[in-house]
Amino acid sequence: MAAPFVYRRTNIDGNSERALLKAAMDGDLDRVKGIIKSLSKGKDNRAPVFSLKNGGYEALQTAACMGHLEICKYFVEELGADVNMIAGEGAAEGATAFMASAQSGDISTVKYFLEHGGDLMKVDAKGRTILHHAVSTEGRTVYLHYLITPNYAPNIIFSGIGTPLNGALIYRSLKCMKLLIKASILLILFVHLAGADVNGKGSVMSPLLFATGQGGYTKFIPLLLKAGADPNLPDDTETQIKERKAMIKSYADQAFRRKEYEVASKLYSLVIDHKPDATVYSNRSLCKLLMGDGEGALSDAYQCRMMRPNWAKACYRQAAAHMLLKEYKQAFDALLDAQKLDPGNDDIERELSKAMELMKVSPGKDQH
Repeated sequence: MAAPFVYRRTNIDGNSERALLKAAMDGDLDRVKGIIKSLSKGKDNRAPVFSLKNGGYEALQTAACMGHLEICKYFVEELGADVNMIAGEGAAEGATAFMASAQSGDISTVKYFLEHGGDLMKVDAKGRTILHHAVSTEGRTVYLHYLITPNYAPNIIFSGIGTPLNGALIYRSLKCMKLLIKASILLILFVHLAGADVNGKGSVMSPLLFATGQGGYTKFIPLLLKAGADPNLPDDTETQIKERKAMIKSYADQAFRRKEYEVASKLYSLVIDHKPDATVYSNRSLCKLLMGDGEGALSDAYQCRMMRPNWAKACYRQAAAHMLLKEYKQAFDALLDAQKLDPGNDDIERELSKAMELMKVSPGKDQH
């Protein structure tokens, strides 16, 4: 997708209105001042200066989109231009000079407009905020550090991209996504406002749906899932849900192999939230066991056994949780059940012997 605006230079000389727009675009401050003096015909007659348009852009917005900070300062501080003044037509319809500055690639210009009253909540004719413009621009990550505040509009949607988070995904900016999601956590904790909506409510397609349906976006999926993206959107087909469930489980398995047990546990939880599964409960039980959460491991093992009562691994998971909790008698009983279901299994036999020895040496909590 192309950036929201396209700019074209013109070849205009003299002191005409179009010459002013060209000078603003070229960053020629002295020429801008000279043309304005000629056009204004006096200090108090500056209305024509702020009604000139080039492709829908006024002079201030033209300077802003090119990152000509000194000209912007001149318009705002000496001529009294409104930083939230909107453009009138074309691709720039409804865009403020603040929004235009996000296209400049110059962070100092963006900061200037923000510090001089740039409206973070204002939208252009297509519903785009300053954040939408920022995520579609080179240098976007730097912009977001300054634009994300307790007053920003993280979830306003427009038809081309959706929310700013959708935009960050489409433009493949992992750093932008992390900043938007991090901001959502801070806002919830400290300001009690909703942050970046990882489910893109109201968008044609959620960020997660987009990422899983396109090639080259696999690195974005774990970030979205860890931030709470819902893999079970109600308008999905059953096939899409199954495919995403399998993909999430795959990411959980990979996290487990990397010994990222907390991440794996959360990803398994997403799969369980969609549809309880004995295998996934078994896997999450093991994650919790390795994290030292005996009660959590035991709870998942019980769920696993209820769903598959004749599965030896479910009994084995239960026994392992009891062992961690030093409940050796219960562990021994669970292992006996496992042995009946899978006789001759070396792992079960070894753990049975260990549980028996521990029952003799240390009675455990269940024996007190």
